[in-house]
Amino acid sequence: MTPTENAVAADGAASTVPQEAPRLRLGVADYLTLGNALCGFLAVWALVVAQSAQEAAGIAGPLPRTAMATVVGLMLVAAALDVLDGRVARKLGGSGMGAELDNLADVISFGFAPAFFFVVWGMRTEGPDLLPVAAGGAVLLAVIVRLARFSCQAPGASYFTGLPCPFGAMAVVTVVLLDPPLVAGVTAVLLISWLMVSRMEYPKPRGRKAHAVLGILAVGVALMAVWGMGLPAGQTLIYLMSAAVLGFIVTIPFYVLAVRRAAAAQD
Repeated sequence: MTPTENAVAADGAASTVPQEAPRLRLGVADYLTLGNALCGFLAVWALVVAQSAQEAAGIAGPLPRTAMATVVGLMLVAAALDVLDGRVARKLGGSGMGAELDNLADVISFGFAPAFFFVVWGMRTEGPDLLPVAAGGAVLLAVIVRLARFSCQAPGASYFTGLPCPFGAMAVVTVVLLDPPLVAGVTAVLLISWLMVSRMEYPKPRGRKAHAVLGILAVGVALMAVWGMGLPAGQTLIYLMSAAVLGFIVTIPFYVLAVRRAAAAQD
């Protein structure tokens, strides 16, 4: 028999072994995942409504602060649900559809929604429309590749390879909130897209790290509310939060590398 025939025969023998069918009913974690997807959809809907209202009124310039705060708040809630669904699935058990639902929801909330957010911002600034569209497309494609690669990796690792999609989405959001010149914003978003498909390692938010991430997201939602209502110091707080997010994304891989080198030196 040829190697191919041997492989086919082996597969046929393995297929005769009875295997337990995966549970295809939605579990508690799956409803959190669907909530994640719904938040991403609502963020896009809020963007379309705000943009349509401004165009109907003949108003140029950036979107209203309340609309932007609503969009970012929805993305932050989506990120929180993304953290929670994994924890709930590990404690209560997940369904056979859990991983697939999670990837599909992430494409909506952390791929399409932030990419569309950046495109809307970029097309309302001075400059060629092609630049923000290209950068938004890079974000969406990077998220798809990142999720596909994650699905092919062995479970159990303590690190993500590449910037996780929720953090990538939040980074794109911070670029929009900082409102830089168009070329600078496009450059930053392209860098974020590269980080998502890079080989840089980011620690997984488990245990106390997960609680810290949830706390940060809750603070982010509160800051969005303060900023959206135009309260004093709201803009300063947004700048501080944005700087912290971008600093975290850039410095964490170097911290992980330093920890690994220190551990290797001790061995």
